[in-house]
Amino acid sequence: MNDICRLDVDATRAAGPLGHDWRFIGYDECNYTYLPEGRRLLGRFGGLPDAPYWVRTHFMFCSGNCYGSPKFGSTNIYAEDADGNPVYDFTHYDMILDAIVESGNKPFVELGFMPEALADPKYRDQPRLPWVDLYHANGWTYPPKSWEKWHAFIAALAEHLKERYGETELGTWYFELWNEPDIGYWAGGDDGYCTLYDHTEDALHTVLPGARLSGPAVTGVFDDGSGRRLLQTFLKHCREGANACTGGTGARLDFVTFHVKGAHFPGGRPNADKAVPSVGNLVHQVERGLDIVAAEGFGDRHVVLSEADPDTWAAGNIADNANMRFRNTEYYASYVAAAYDRIRVLGEKRGIAVSPLAWAFMFPQEECFAGTRSFSTQDIDKPVFNAFRMFSRLGGERLAAGGGIAPDVELERSIDEAYGKGTPQRYTGEGAQTVIGCVATVGGCGGGCGVASGCDARDDRDGHRAVQVLVYSHCDDIDVEESHDVEVRVTGLRPGTYRLTHYRLDATHSNAYARWVTEGRPAYPQGERYDAIRAAGSLERLDDDHDVAVSADGTPLALRFALPTHALSLLLLDPID
Repeated sequence: MNDICRLDVDATRAAGPLGHDWRFIGYDECNYTYLPEGRRLLGRFGGLPDAPYWVRTHFMFCSGNCYGSPKFGSTNIYAEDADGNPVYDFTHYDMILDAIVESGNKPFVELGFMPEALADPKYRDQPRLPWVDLYHANGWTYPPKSWEKWHAFIAALAEHLKERYGETELGTWYFELWNEPDIGYWAGGDDGYCTLYDHTEDALHTVLPGARLSGPAVTGVFDDGSGRRLLQTFLKHCREGANACTGGTGARLDFVTFHVKGAHFPGGRPNADKAVPSVGNLVHQVERGLDIVAAEGFGDRHVVLSEADPDTWAAGNIADNANMRFRNTEYYASYVAAAYDRIRVLGEKRGIAVSPLAWAFMFPQEECFAGTRSFSTQDIDKPVFNAFRMFSRLGGERLAAGGGIAPDVELERSIDEAYGKGTPQRYTGEGAQTVIGCVATVGGCGGGCGVASGCDARDDRDGHRAVQVLVYSHCDDIDVEESHDVEVRVTGLRPGTYRLTHYRLDATHSNAYARWVTEGRPAYPQGERYDAIRAAGSLERLDDDHDVAVSADGTPLALRFALPTHALSLLLLDPID
């Protein structure tokens, strides 16, 4: 019998707004956006109470066949005629953005990569690969052959977006230049990226002065790493560097982006030894990145972690590395909840709004629960999507809350020897503690969403306020299967009767993967088996809704339940009299 883990919520003490800053998702394959399965998943995000969600995707400028494939996509947005004049074709580009907007969400527009006709032809001097053309291999990573043509291209794109969507709508979008230019996605070097940014910023803001533009979207900010170096170089350039486009000093930077990952699982290892992601390592990366942003003078900017994930390779699956198994299960959901809450706290301590972006979507035609990092498989929602369903039901104003089991930072650092050096590959999680925490809110999301508001606040009835408490439990060790007795004590509620709804996500609730295992792990389930598996992907109650009474003598409302190691509970208290 475990000791009771107590969590205290004070309904009389506001603790600041809850910005619903998790409302960012993304994926590599831009052409998956408008596929029927992609549209349906986007629609489920757009239907959440705190929508819109901002959607980021790669390869939006690339040349190719305009069919998506893992780790590549294309739109053929730019070509040139025989005289070298630009020829714009926005057909597939518009299909992508329209699908996002029509789903009730917003684009997070990644400006990249390089169209074939605009790429520096030096890429053709690379060694020829027999199985892929040179542009597909690396040409899209090259700088433009002409900075003037790149500038004109970005200006033409901005004009097109302005005509199609209007400046007011575009002011609610995000724009980001490139992706991970510190590694193989960019062949132009650090100075070349700064030059690219100068021309992009000038062209975009000349046409759309209200557009929000960011960079540099680097990989991890580890000590002496390429991402850390470019982040520092870029921020210094924006602050005081010589602008390659205007000749002035510095460049406008509306927000800052960098990436964080909690593990790296190499491919070609279907029988890999056990390894797990590290919440502590991921949070440590965020901390180091925020320190750099503040030190370079941009601590007042919104920071978007434009890829913030347990591991690095979304398209890999359990056939590539057995450790991808966590993505199918409740572990992925509890990891996200624990990591995102700690990221929120880091941002609040520094006075910086920090938004993690989950790099996950869906992969058409894959086997059911293949282990890709995705929100759904064959239109079946994974447990991690139910985590976002829970997040979306939180209100816009936080309540003071404490207790639980806090992370032991020193223990995390002693377990993970890769701190400051790189993303861990062989971390087993053995010896890691179970962390239990909560976020408590009041009302609906309403105007409390710090980034933008998409949900309607529920009106209080005669001064009564709806209260939401999200409780999470997570241990980095995927094989730990314990249970804690939890007591949530809510003080300061007005006397009366409340309707209690208790949603649960764990190994047996809100978990289509568990039902898929019960059904015999079919690669392509059909008929009633499919329907049963898909139904299990809905958000599920732990027990029936029931009424609870709050007395007038000030006695706290005490709610007790057992909470497994990898689990989330969402408690909704709605006043009914």
